[in-house]
Amino acid sequence: MCAKILIADDHSLVRELIADSIVSGLGHVTVSASDLNETKDLIEGGGPFDLILLDYDMPGVNGIAGINEIIENSKGAPVAILSGIASRSIVEEALKLGAKGFVPKTLHIKSMLAAIDFMIAGEVYAPFDFMIKEADADPYELTGKEKKVLGEICKGKANKEIAREHNMSESSVKMHVRSLSRKMNARNRTQLALIALEKEIV
Repeated sequence: MCAKILIADDHSLVRELIADSIVSGLGHVTVSASDLNETKDLIEGGGPFDLILLDYDMPGVNGIAGINEIIENSKGAPVAILSGIASRSIVEEALKLGAKGFVPKTLHIKSMLAAIDFMIAGEVYAPFDFMIKEADADPYELTGKEKKVLGEICKGKANKEIAREHNMSESSVKMHVRSLSRKMNARNRTQLALIALEKEIV
């Protein structure tokens, strides 16, 4: 079956690479858009489409709100998120809204083509290794400063050293250490470091 796919991405090189790969590898027809308004216009007048690949970072999308807008107005076409920076939480939210998949821009071309046909067939696609890696990346939801302090603890540095090197007060460092201990259920600095290294948080 020859399918019709809308590729919505503001980077012309990305659009061309994906389009060329789809045409040569799958024999499907592609149409391209570079922003949200153009995407909506094509859905309205250029369809029907068998799949819409929507760049999460494209102008006008503004994150989940734009994704939801396209999903609601896709005229029945499955919508898949295309991104190089979307986090697992964003992907999960998009899937809950009705997106039919997530295609990382780092995905190998052969895997991307397989995912595209998979979604055209009505299935939901999200790379297992991406979802698992993201889930395990930081199970403690640490802040940026907490991660910095944790990194220094792993190097064996004292609070005074950490405060001086990061232009923080020593009391602030102590506060972050207490917060880290609570979040990571650690009894002391050594245990904090061991957990961080084991979970590859820093």
